[in-house]
Amino acid sequence: MTMLLTVVIIAAALAVGLFANQVRRRRRAAAGGGDGEEASVSDLVSPLETLAVLLVAFVIVLAAESFGSAAAAVEAEAGRVDQLYEVADYAPEPQREHLQAAAVCYARAIQSAEWPLMAEGGEKSPVASVWSSGFRTHFKELAHRDDPTFDLLVEADDERSKARQTRISEASPAIPPSVYWFMVVALAATVGAFAFGLPRDRGPSHLTLLCVLAVLFTGSLLLIEDIDTPFSGQIKITSETMAQTAQDISEDYATDHPDGTLPCDAGGARV
Repeated sequence: MTMLLTVVIIAAALAVGLFANQVRRRRRAAAGGGDGEEASVSDLVSPLETLAVLLVAFVIVLAAESFGSAAAAVEAEAGRVDQLYEVADYAPEPQREHLQAAAVCYARAIQSAEWPLMAEGGEKSPVASVWSSGFRTHFKELAHRDDPTFDLLVEADDERSKARQTRISEASPAIPPSVYWFMVVALAATVGAFAFGLPRDRGPSHLTLLCVLAVLFTGSLLLIEDIDTPFSGQIKITSETMAQTAQDISEDYATDHPDGTLPCDAGGARV
C-alpha cells in the first residue's frame, strides 16, 4: 500500500506540474509576455532540488545501515549457535547431549517458527525461547560442578542472545513514517516544480529527462521502503544461514549421539 501510494503521489505531482506549466504558458502568451520569469523559477527549484537529494541520500544511508545490521546479526546468531554446539562437545554427559540437542532444536525453531514473524515486524517466538531458556538450565548444572566449559558456553550463549535481539529489533522499520512521507512530499514537490518550470520552447528531450527524473525519484523511494523492512519485500534477508546451521548440527548430532532422540520435531517444537 505504501509503495502504491508513493508512485501515485510522484505521478500526480508530475501531472500537476505539467498542467500548471501549460496554464502559465497560455496566460503569458495571451498577455504577449516572454520567458522573462524562467530565471526566477529556476532559482526557486534549485534549493528544493538540493533539499530533496540530501534527504534521499540521508534516508538511504539510514536504511542501508539498518539492513546491514540485520544481516550481520543473522550471520552472528547462526555462528554462535554452531559454536555453542561445538563447545558443548567438551562438556560432560548428560549436559553434553542435552545442550547439543537444545542447540539443534533452537536452530530449527528460529528457522521455522520465528522467521515468519520477522516479516511482520519482528517478535520472539516462544517455540525458540523454550530452547534458549533450556541452555541456561544446563549451564547452572555445569556451574555447580565447576566445569571448565561453563565460561565458554555462557559467552557463546550471550553473543547468540545479543544477535537474536538485534535481529528482532532491526525487523522494524528504522525510518519513522513521518520522515518517509516528508521525503515523498519533498520529491513530489521537486518533480512538480521541474515540470512547472519547463520552457515554452521545450522539446521531446525536456519531457524525456523529466520523466526519467520522476522514475529515478520513485525508484529511490521504493528502494528505501523495501530495504527498510529487511525481512520482507523484494530485497530481503532469508533464513538460509540458520537453515544451513540447523542442517549441519543436526547431522553432527546424529553422528555424535546415534542412540539419542531429539526432543523436538523438524520445526523445533517440543515433542
